[in-house]
Amino acid sequence: MERYGYQELVNDLEEICSGNPGIRYGVIGKSVMGKDIPYIAIGKGETHLHVNAGMHANEWLNVPCLMFFVKNYIKALNERSTFHGHSPELWFEEITLWVLPMLNPDGIELVLSGPQEDHPWKQELLELNGGETDFSNWKANIRGVDLNDQFPAFWQEEASRREKTRPGPRDFGGESPLSEPESVALASFTKERKFDAVIALHSQGQEVYWNYRNAEPVYSENWAVQLADAAGYKAVKLFGSDAGYKDWFILEFRRPGFTVETGLGVNPLPVSQYDTIAQEVERIMVTAMTLVSAKQNGE
Repeated sequence: MERYGYQELVNDLEEICSGNPGIRYGVIGKSVMGKDIPYIAIGKGETHLHVNAGMHANEWLNVPCLMFFVKNYIKALNERSTFHGHSPELWFEEITLWVLPMLNPDGIELVLSGPQEDHPWKQELLELNGGETDFSNWKANIRGVDLNDQFPAFWQEEASRREKTRPGPRDFGGESPLSEPESVALASFTKERKFDAVIALHSQGQEVYWNYRNAEPVYSENWAVQLADAAGYKAVKLFGSDAGYKDWFILEFRRPGFTVETGLGVNPLPVSQYDTIAQEVERIMVTAMTLVSAKQNGE
């Protein structure tokens, strides 16, 4: 696999949904450049678990890694086989899993392909990137706004800490919270669905962050330890970070939210890490499904 961009994702989702009428396909909104931001929903349970990836452009490798889990889960459902020792059919009845694989399609395409000759914002993007044609360090959306610094959870504190006053490849949280269509779409989607727990996949560090300003449930740390153990990661109590999706979710809903930092190295992580990270993400997601199922059943 040399690349996994927006079209590869759309092709995968269409193939999955065409062969599985029980899998629901939808769109939470559009990117700055008008790309649909797709999701799929698997299951029909009353417990709602959400996972997203591809929020930061140069962390695109998490997108196919998340899809690796999705495909294997659906395959086990179709074959009525056990999945990591669990019954996927029982999960399907108990849990609705909302998968948003790529929040930032414009940014990911920029990292993978650069600004093509016909890109309407080529000159502006080159200026924001310091004249460099290599966009591999680009985290932001196409307008140079970091989507994970966009959420209304002590946004001003994060903006002051970052000291970024203009758009660029990373760390500029916008002129105000939720100024970007991608972050607005994710916040609206979250409010509409009222998820019981969320996981945001990022890279890198092999860590799981679980807390936010003491607003998290008392069991969040225990869940984080189990999620981290599943992949050989560390559960970390994080301080001095605000305005992220996980932060806002915990503050807004007082429910468990986790940021998972996959892999080790420099973003974008090398494709050679795909097999390892895909298996780690799958084990994390299996553990998450197990945890929300057990909570639903009062265990």
